[in-house]
Amino acid sequence: MKRLLLGAALVAALTVAGAALAGPSKPVPYWASLSQDEARMRVGPSLDYPSNWIYRRRDLPVKVVQVLGLWRKVEDPDGAQGWMHVRLLSDTPTAIVRSEVAPLRESPRDGARALFRAERGVVGRLGDCSGGWCNFDAKGQRGYVKASDVWGATGS
Repeated sequence: MKRLLLGAALVAALTVAGAALAGPSKPVPYWASLSQDEARMRVGPSLDYPSNWIYRRRDLPVKVVQVLGLWRKVEDPDGAQGWMHVRLLSDTPTAIVRSEVAPLRESPRDGARALFRAERGVVGRLGDCSGGWCNFDAKGQRGYVKASDVWGATGS
């Protein structure tokens, strides 16, 4: 009898855990980033569908626009949409520079000293974003960037 109860409890726990993984933990749309060095975007929510893009850029920000089981329909910075398996995505907040050059400043204000200059296409991890500015870290080069100069988890 104990084995039967233990088995039933295990099945129930796995079902709840599977449902938690399969369902969105937050409402769509929401921001995510690529967790792998290579990630395939597919035309449909299954490995049976062909890849329409292969991304080779860990931390690239994407916007999740739909959830279907363990699959997420995402939009990349250029507007391309497709499906990625949830294991390819992370909740790490990132952004990509969309302006020609984005100064990374010492503090979150226009007159602050520029520490670095990030060119279009640079990807970095985001800290806090408020007042139109975000703390931005591009491989150890840290500073504040205008939220309008980047695309990603800036709260926009």
